[in-house]
Amino acid sequence: MTDLTAFLVQAIHSPDKERMNPSPELLPGTLYLLALRTLANGPLHGYAIAKRIKESSGEFLTVEEGSLYPALNRMLVKGWLTAEWGLSESNRKARFYQLTDEGRKRLRQEDQDFRRMVRAIELVLDHA
Repeated sequence: MTDLTAFLVQAIHSPDKERMNPSPELLPGTLYLLALRTLANGPLHGYAIAKRIKESSGEFLTVEEGSLYPALNRMLVKGWLTAEWGLSESNRKARFYQLTDEGRKRLRQEDQDFRRMVRAIELVLDHA
């Protein structure tokens, strides 16, 4: 992850707020991209999605349950995901999410849009 990409997924904090909560917040819309990308490798339950995002970001990004599960439900309604109940690795009942064909298309579009935005911001930072 480039420094700029990390900056883009981090919300703007006031100095006081930053000291109280050093964990970054995701910008609107990036949660869909991160969850879809995480599910591109196969079905996962919600906790595993959050864990994989955190691990993949070098422990930089933390996705809260209060944000993740509503986003997963919205993606189910949009037809980007399907879900089935199963058992987690700890033998607990869990809902496993999987990308649909429409979800794969949406992932490609979200990825392209985000990378285009990063390039445009880099141009401004380098040349303004």
